[in-house]
Amino acid sequence: MTDGDRIVLLYCTAASVVEAEKVAEAVVGQRLAACANIIPGMRSLYWWQGRLEKGEEAVLILKTRASLAEAATEAVKAAHSYSVPCVLPLPVGQDGNADYLAWLLAETEPESGPDRR
Repeated sequence: MTDGDRIVLLYCTAASVVEAEKVAEAVVGQRLAACANIIPGMRSLYWWQGRLEKGEEAVLILKTRASLAEAATEAVKAAHSYSVPCVLPLPVGQDGNADYLAWLLAETEPESGPDRR
């Protein structure tokens, strides 16, 4: 497995489940990630423009290959309502279910055709 084929998770937050799904559809739809998980009901506290903010958010986890992390990050930013969305690439061990890892790599493999990148 090359460095570009390493699996990463992009940890993101969104203002709502609806927005997380919109962002996920944009990224997965472009095959920049093979899969997205949305976890509703997260409570966030954070500093923003000099104030401590609190709010409900949804977690979005995108599963992709390292070589696509930058492009996937840009796609998240383009589809997101936040001016500075959270997008953090998290490396993962490569010892998981080999069949799943092969599927993830296959679903993010550049191919020709109208439905692929």
